[in-house]
Amino acid sequence: MSRAEELAANLAAVRTRITDAETAAGRPAGGVQLVVVTKYFPASDVRILADLGVTAVGENRHQEAQAKAAECADLGLDWHFIGSIQSNKAAAIAAYASTVESVDRVKLVGALDRGAQQAGREVGCLVQVSLDPPGASGRGGADASAVAAVADAIAASSALRLRGVMAVAPLGEPPAPAFERLAAISAELRRDHPGATVVSAGMSGDLEHAVKYGATHVRIGSSVLGSRPSIH
Repeated sequence: MSRAEELAANLAAVRTRITDAETAAGRPAGGVQLVVVTKYFPASDVRILADLGVTAVGENRHQEAQAKAAECADLGLDWHFIGSIQSNKAAAIAAYASTVESVDRVKLVGALDRGAQQAGREVGCLVQVSLDPPGASGRGGADASAVAAVADAIAASSALRLRGVMAVAPLGEPPAPAFERLAAISAELRRDHPGATVVSAGMSGDLEHAVKYGATHVRIGSSVLGSRPSIH
């Protein structure tokens, strides 16, 4: 089987899972957008995915994302940055990312805004929310109590647009209760920012739970691309 055939088969299976999850949740088919996470995989895979109809790709390492976005600039893809952000890299990320999903503190907003303005573009932003139990660490994100402040800062900026929230299910915890909490946080955010309708949640192992609790975007890596290359 060629790489293109492999990716086509995997992509079809994931799209079926998403459709089945929408049906099970009583949601209309086609409402959940797939973001294929291509970290560690080559630009050649991104090109195959684009040929297969993928329009949004996710990356979480700045140097890799920047290089891949430049190499694939002709494809017109939406690049989603989903990794933790160092303040000194924020402006550079805003120069190529269509959406920055991992804005977890107010400090990042000014740098992202400057980068977007310098590049003459508008960048969508999601507030990354921590769903970890109190005292736990590992997944990152703003505490629920800090979400409003981050969101307000994004909304007040010049070149950034507040799109919604993003989260990762906690390690070692059932995903469903966590995604239910995220749905409540999203609803609260929309009271002040009605346009912040995006809920990015769910990965290869838990997308069905995320869709059940209102995810509008799912971020899928291994179920489409396979195991990470061993060189990494």
